[in-house]
Amino acid sequence: MKKLIFLIFISILYADDMITPISEVPYSKEKAILGKKLYNDTSLSKDGTVSCNTCHRTDNFGVDNKEFSTGVKGQLDKPFNTPTTFNSAFNFVQFWNGRAKDLKEQAKVPFFNPIEMGLESDSELIQKVNANAAYINDFKKIYGEINIDNIMDAIAEFEKTLVTLNSPFDRYLQGDATAISQKAKRGYEAFKNNGCIACHQGKNIGGNMYQKIGVFEDYPNQEVLGRYEITKNPEDKMVFKVPSLRNIAKTAPYYHDGSIPTLDACVQFMAYYQLGKFLDQKTVDDIVAFLESLTGEYNDQIK
Repeated sequence: MKKLIFLIFISILYADDMITPISEVPYSKEKAILGKKLYNDTSLSKDGTVSCNTCHRTDNFGVDNKEFSTGVKGQLDKPFNTPTTFNSAFNFVQFWNGRAKDLKEQAKVPFFNPIEMGLESDSELIQKVNANAAYINDFKKIYGEINIDNIMDAIAEFEKTLVTLNSPFDRYLQGDATAISQKAKRGYEAFKNNGCIACHQGKNIGGNMYQKIGVFEDYPNQEVLGRYEITKNPEDKMVFKVPSLRNIAKTAPYYHDGSIPTLDACVQFMAYYQLGKFLDQKTVDDIVAFLESLTGEYNDQIK
């Protein structure tokens, strides 16, 4: 708790410099074109019904807006709510509990999760990819061979293109005072003054640190323990990767367990659990207006 209080204090002092406009990520277009095909290919799942795009929809800000996504055989992918793949290239680790160090590691996990895509071995995935003559030609041209590392590299390269630019708030940061409303401007000030920016900052407005959920009040769902399940360190209980707030108005429901359906409730509950306070409704509404200004534009560069 002392660490978070210190972060809040520092964030208020230096808040004006803590959020920066987002930018494109360098990528190989040739690899990304192949990665997009793989990302959207349901034939690569066990029963041919699920692709990366099933849960991380590129036409819907990288999510499916479900509490829990549906995997092979209609199974619900509990206990985690599906995080967005949009702007995920800026996250310092992947997944809520940080169990993947980068996009390549993240891309691999769903293929071999028995609930998500249901494959049982590397060879099974390679066999499925080899069943497509177009993939054989693409991999031969780009990588020389089909193997797990190259499959994941291509998907990760495509995910680097899933960046949302030109949000109203970014335009505001770049000097356009009319890009956001007065309500959103008040919300930004409230966001800073109440300490939200201590955890949600940087280019991705989050995604760059771990924090405990339930600092001042215990979070009600104690079944999923976050980083503790990876490290077994008692200090990591209920510690999760801080999510990005970019496009947050489009990615409900909220929290790692998908338990909060609306953005205004999310703001109020965060204030309660993390800051030990209740916000009046006007302040909540202002912060929501600020959060809505973080919605950017996705231009599919991989046609």
